[in-house]
Amino acid sequence: MFDIHTKEIVWGGRTLTLETGRIARQADGAVLATYGATTVLCTAVAQRQPREGVDFFPLTVNYQEKAFAAGKIPGGFFKREGRPSEKETLSSRIIDRSIRPLFASGFRNETQVICTVLAHDLENDPDVVALVGSSAALAISGIPFNGPVGCARVGFIDGEYVLNPLLRQMSDSRLDLVVAGRSDAVMMVESEAQELSEDDMLGAVMFAQQEFQPVIAAISDLAATCGRDPWRVPEPEDTGDLESAVRNLVGEDLANAYKEADKQARQEKLQAVRATVREHFAKDESVTGDTLAGVLKSLEKATMRDATLTSGVRVDGRQTSTVRPISSQVGILERSHGSSLFTRGETQALVTVTLGTGQDEQVMDALAGEYREHFMLHYNFPPYSVGEASFLRSPGRREIGHGKLAWRAIHPLLPEKEKFPYTVRVVSEITESNGSSSMATVCGSSLALMDAGVPLARPCAGIAMGLIKEGDRFVVLSDILGDEDHLGDMDFKVAGTGNGVTSLQMDIKIAGITREIMSVALEQAREGRLHILGEMASAIGSTHDTATSYARPATRYRTSRRASRRSRFPPTGFATSSDRVARSSARSRRSAEPRSMSRMMEPSRLPPRTRRQPTRP
Repeated sequence: MFDIHTKEIVWGGRTLTLETGRIARQADGAVLATYGATTVLCTAVAQRQPREGVDFFPLTVNYQEKAFAAGKIPGGFFKREGRPSEKETLSSRIIDRSIRPLFASGFRNETQVICTVLAHDLENDPDVVALVGSSAALAISGIPFNGPVGCARVGFIDGEYVLNPLLRQMSDSRLDLVVAGRSDAVMMVESEAQELSEDDMLGAVMFAQQEFQPVIAAISDLAATCGRDPWRVPEPEDTGDLESAVRNLVGEDLANAYKEADKQARQEKLQAVRATVREHFAKDESVTGDTLAGVLKSLEKATMRDATLTSGVRVDGRQTSTVRPISSQVGILERSHGSSLFTRGETQALVTVTLGTGQDEQVMDALAGEYREHFMLHYNFPPYSVGEASFLRSPGRREIGHGKLAWRAIHPLLPEKEKFPYTVRVVSEITESNGSSSMATVCGSSLALMDAGVPLARPCAGIAMGLIKEGDRFVVLSDILGDEDHLGDMDFKVAGTGNGVTSLQMDIKIAGITREIMSVALEQAREGRLHILGEMASAIGSTHDTATSYARPATRYRTSRRASRRSRFPPTGFATSSDRVARSSARSRRSAEPRSMSRMMEPSRLPPRTRRQPTRP
């Protein structure tokens, strides 16, 4: 009944097993990936016909954690899994970003990858296992995928890189880095670090690429044994004559449009060019609208890239390493505990900080156990920020991912809860956007936190780097615009302090980048980051000595031993005496044990301060 194929290797001191042929046999590709005792079922399915009317690859990745994987029953009234958690959303994004660039050019078939966590040993994080399983499922499916892809997590403990550290080891690690790539190039990077140097970060990425080579070899062997016949991808339509006609018609106008520094003026000129092309070919029945749009998009891309590669001058007239003009202001909202307005070119973030008590901590119900989060950072991207009118929806994957990237940049710099007994919520409202709004959030968050009196170790700034690569020629761009992100080959975000990197994220649109490109990008990002930190210091150089008078005083509270044993991560926090009374529900009365007032910690209050006048640019 079952035609089972298995590939097994020892990787990072544990056994990695890839099995296919027993479960989900009707999927195009299905692999049961097991690492240690963590098991993830990964499936890949694609429609047989292209999706009409789209000029992008319709790929969907869903990573889902089942409560039974850790021997738990979901909470809530319905007792079943609900909307995706933050962890599930972020893991879905990591997988998507790693595999999307490797599908065949012009492939427009609806494709879905689903990763279901079936077992979690509370030692090996399922996200890396899911990415490995997804790569294997695609490799054996016959879907036109130019893989396989390997993946690894890297820690940095006692000055040494550690491959796939256990969950309990992560508390001792100065680095949490996930890298995906092919045998010859890196595809995706996601990390949080405690102010590591650029050399340490680059070394970690290269270490990961070296260590996941056995995984790539194992997937290749599995595909050679049981892979399906590859799908035939239709040859792209020959549009050479049409491209020449469009270039002769509007080539000069396109070049002039991409010399316009102002975003809105540039868009108006581009719209005029597109209208001219559509009008010119309106009566030509041999030219379809989709074909014409594809040719025009290709010409726009080539125009911008060629100009930058040849002259070194960018769309807005800057040199490749120049950062846009910066304005930093703090204390602009009277009743907010902390606020800032960070503007870089045509990208702007209005950031606020709210200080709360332990009662405001977010309870996180994860597979690895329940814990409390006392630092939250939320990123919002309203449509008016790009001059559009559309529905306001709840935060999507992009908003969650950008917020988490900024969270990772700031988190290593926060004080210990014993030294600053507040729950902290940061909200970033993107009010203007033309590239790198997540890095504007990092800068604005650092300013707002210092304005609120949160004692950050050091100010933090972020910068987004871009890449244009044609053959052996390449140029790295600092502080990229939206058009450079859209038409370029890489979005490489680096955040940190003057002492080192705290967060790094890389997405690419080509089949991998080399060590040389990463090294150039990291060094150029360091120079840009130091420049931005200098500009930010004009608004506020260090944290204010006291918290705002509008913040509630914070008081520590103890949690009973019985309640603490419910989780691998004992809940801790701060609350006022009135908050403790409000929490005295039937459940807490059953679990709480008697304790004297002498055993409770004394209230820790920060002296109030008067509001300052807002800084002016």
